[in-house]
Amino acid sequence: MLLFLNISFGEIAFVFLIVLILFGPKSIPVIARTLGRTIRQIKDASQEIQREIRESAAKTLDQSSVKEDLEQLKDPFKE
Repeated sequence: MLLFLNISFGEIAFVFLIVLILFGPKSIPVIARTLGRTIRQIKDASQEIQREIRESAAKTLDQSSVKEDLEQLKDPFKE
């Protein structure tokens, strides 16, 4: 959304006019649907990557606490 903050209405209208001339009025809905699906797929993929990173970080934290617990259990036997 930050991308659109610096674009004026005139610039948006100009781009829309060029797209209308190049592709015609019948293909604009198809282009919009394809663009929407692509943006959705990118968003879903980024959410999946973030989820995997969070899960990996949680597993790493869990493994380090398990190692600490094992060390504490080994200490009495070392003596």
